[in-house]
Amino acid sequence: MKKQIYVFLTMVLGVLLATIIHAVLEMGYIALYAKEPVKYGLGLTWQGILWVHYVYTAALLIVGIVGGYYLGQRWWKIVYIEKRHWWFRK
Repeated sequence: MKKQIYVFLTMVLGVLLATIIHAVLEMGYIALYAKEPVKYGLGLTWQGILWVHYVYTAALLIVGIVGGYYLGQRWWKIVYIEKRHWWFRK
């Protein structure tokens, strides 16, 4: 039970980090697009830009979940099985 909670929480952490990355990239793109919409619009309509946004959001969400899962599995092994801590060395 403890391992499932640990892995779940690292998956939540992965989603939160993906959300922060998404926000930073979106703010940068919006700032560029507001200055020069023709240059940074990529020749797309609003529907096209919105579609790219949805795909990009879904991809980041999947990367956050999968990355959090693997990170949780790895950290579980390091912390609880191998007992490697920064303050405790074998």
